[in-house]
Amino acid sequence: MTGLVIKPSSWLTEGIQVERVNNLNLFKFTEELGLRMQELLDKKKADLLTAEESAELEAIGELDTIFSYINAINASQS
Repeated sequence: MTGLVIKPSSWLTEGIQVERVNNLNLFKFTEELGLRMQELLDKKKADLLTAEESAELEAIGELDTIFSYINAINASQS
């Protein structure tokens, strides 16, 4: 069986927002994607994730890592 892969770019139009905070443009999840991530984390803690949900959570986590990196660079350059 091959592993499921979900591309973080699949949320570009519906899961990502840019918010202006203290003269910085910060990348953030939309409320819907943030709630979905929390739902998946809760299911993971209860050991109830399907393979597809696990791939989805991994992709959201990757996107979160990218956002944290970009936002930290933006903050350090201001």
